[in-house]
Amino acid sequence: MASFDPPSTLKPAQVAVAMVEHGIVKHRTRADKVFFKAVGAGIMLSFGGLLSEIIGGGSAGINANNPGLVKVLAGAVFPVGLIIPVTATIAVTASPAKAMRTSSALHFGFGQELLTSNLMIFPMACIKGVVPWWGLPWNWLIVTFGNLCGSLFFAAVLTKYSGVISTEPYISYAQDFALHKAKEPEWYQIFLRGIGCNWLVCVAVWIVAIWIPIMIFVSAGFDHVVANMFSIPLGIMFGAPMTAGYYIGKSLIPSYLGNIVGGLLVGLPAVYFYLGDYRAGGLRGVEEGEGFSAGAAAVGGSGSGDRDADGSSSRGSGAKTKEEQYEVSPGKAE
Repeated sequence: MASFDPPSTLKPAQVAVAMVEHGIVKHRTRADKVFFKAVGAGIMLSFGGLLSEIIGGGSAGINANNPGLVKVLAGAVFPVGLIIPVTATIAVTASPAKAMRTSSALHFGFGQELLTSNLMIFPMACIKGVVPWWGLPWNWLIVTFGNLCGSLFFAAVLTKYSGVISTEPYISYAQDFALHKAKEPEWYQIFLRGIGCNWLVCVAVWIVAIWIPIMIFVSAGFDHVVANMFSIPLGIMFGAPMTAGYYIGKSLIPSYLGNIVGGLLVGLPAVYFYLGDYRAGGLRGVEEGEGFSAGAAAVGGSGSGDRDADGSSSRGSGAKTKEEQYEVSPGKAE
């Protein structure tokens, strides 16, 4: 009989479960580690922002005749900065051995902390009750300042003072780009652009197909609060007529709020469609430091099942699969 390997992709319900469990891991990570991971994410994202500005600022001839093409080209190179911070591995199979054998893992690298994906993950985990509500603003606050520190470090040290774009037309482009992002649009327009941006970003994280959704939001001119932490301060450093206070009030706040809404537009429907069990598979003990291990044991069935030939543990008769823990079934997840 012909055989075939299991698919390497996950069903929507399995991805939703993985997102919730990822929220538990993030919540239980020490604050200093979260901060420095966020600093790294801000730096990595800025690499993509710098490359995008090099393409945009160095294509004046093309931009004069075909501005849309330059936007697409700049959008096509930006995702390189998002792939690394969004890439962390979450195994959602019964055991590491089975995960390696079936490739049934959600590949989100380095597991760095990027604010925009946390705007989706933490509300999902809080609604499920596996992360306390105070954990949401605490994580967002730490990650925001970490992303900001990383972005400002990259803009000042690795871009301006290193002299990589210290000549025209790049200086003028950095100034104009900052003004285009923060001064030209109205406040409500930046807010709406923030919604569209993180809607696409969270879809990219969800389907693990980062390039196309990210290219769309950059080419369309939507506002990513962390990406703007690099590009707008860089323009100010190069002499754009804008103060830091103006940037915070006119760009950072509305894009931040819009990104929150965009993340909720992906996370909340996922909870509604796929995560009906409020107890979230018995993982409510996260505040006591036992939730994640308890949930993993419930899913993996370790301790009571027999060992498979490959060394992995099979579930006991009373253990439930991850889909059963969340009151979903493979049929409903399709």
